[in-house]
Amino acid sequence: MKITQDIRSQLDASPKNVSQTVKGGQSFGNVVESQSQKLKETELQKLMKDLTVQGERLGRVRSFRDLAKYKRMVKNFVQEAVQYGMELKHSHSWNMDGNNRKLTTVEEIDQKLVELTEAVIEQEKKPINILGVIGEIKGLLVNLYT
Repeated sequence: MKITQDIRSQLDASPKNVSQTVKGGQSFGNVVESQSQKLKETELQKLMKDLTVQGERLGRVRSFRDLAKYKRMVKNFVQEAVQYGMELKHSHSWNMDGNNRKLTTVEEIDQKLVELTEAVIEQEKKPINILGVIGEIKGLLVNLYT
């Protein structure tokens, strides 16, 4: 089998195009990164929407199954937000004894989840109180998200 001159000239021309491909790859990387960021934000927005729906259901029904599902969804949201580069917000405050306390938003969310659990256990609390706690948790999650 004989190799023609046309094929040889195409083979010799290919290394010259490599530098053009590398330059194009950088912009491709930027495009992939921006699309990945948009996808992550869309996923977090979907998780927040699902969390809102589950929170409303928990406010109406107040069952342990719905509470467990809500808590699981909050934990998933926090994990996703932290995993995707959202930083934990740290703050310092002073308690009544004058000691410095370091708070993070995740700790506050966890504390509100414990409060919500107690509210569901006590079935005597009004649904308005439960919805208020759910609203506080949602607000803290929005703070973490933004």
